[in-house]
Amino acid sequence: MTIQQLTYFLAALDHGSFSAAAEELHMAQPSLSEQVRRLEAELGVKLFERGGRGLVATDAGRLLRDHAQRVLDDVEGARQAVVETRELRGGTATFGTWGAARFYPGTQIVADFRRKYPLVRLRLLGLNSADVAEAVREGELEVGMVALPIDDRGLDVQPIMRDELVYASADAAVLQAPKSIREVARAPLIMFDASYATEDPTRRQLAALAQAAGVAIEPQIDVEDVEMAIELAARGLGDTLVSRGIIHSMGRRMPKRLGWVPFAEPIYDTFAFIQRRDAHLSPASREFLAVAEARLHVLAKELEEKPPRARLPDVG
Repeated sequence: MTIQQLTYFLAALDHGSFSAAAEELHMAQPSLSEQVRRLEAELGVKLFERGGRGLVATDAGRLLRDHAQRVLDDVEGARQAVVETRELRGGTATFGTWGAARFYPGTQIVADFRRKYPLVRLRLLGLNSADVAEAVREGELEVGMVALPIDDRGLDVQPIMRDELVYASADAAVLQAPKSIREVARAPLIMFDASYATEDPTRRQLAALAQAAGVAIEPQIDVEDVEMAIELAARGLGDTLVSRGIIHSMGRRMPKRLGWVPFAEPIYDTFAFIQRRDAHLSPASREFLAVAEARLHVLAKELEEKPPRARLPDVG
């Protein structure tokens, strides 16, 4: 059974005659008839009877029709997807992220994608992971990158990388050894993502660890932006928690008077791509996802070596 035979069978069924089907397909009638006969021989049944007004499908022919149409629809869908990807000259890629995702490495992903597909529009929505998950679930976004854990109802979740959290302070005296969750609970903390607070995946993870240890984490200063939290900590107004990926991304912008140590039991942010379960992504969004995945794999390898897991403040 071939795609060609199914195409000829459906054409004959739709037109009621081999000659009309052949004319529609711009081919010789005997060639079309021969392929339909070969299909009948392979299946071991007759697909057509001659009626007063031309060809009439047998019971077997009627059963085959829906299956044949689905096969041809799937083939056309596959062909179209490949063509659209090869000739991606328009459309919009919409991608949801949380606010600090620009550090992972958002601008480089955009630059890579635009070099490859300069005519495709990009919409990057910087939300919190919980909002991204809800927007993807409701169909407002096709795909997103989130920090886990999230509510994954109706979503396909593809973990892509993880990033270690460290404890950052301008006070060298508190950075002499890895930190426990109990020590963090007693510290003068500065936290970011204030608007989302307990909905933030990192805070949810810390809260669960603190609860298991019989303590609670209550920041003394809450801000929205991670760079503000870092700057306040560098001024000695409290300590903060930051990921090595953000430290790596900030590079020389990371204040020298701020140092850090890891946790005694390492804590990681885990990042993942999400999309609606069984959803078909547009070519633009699918290609943006591929570019993002490639960049994040590079970052994950870089974080295996740098930045250092511990650094004392430079007070010179």
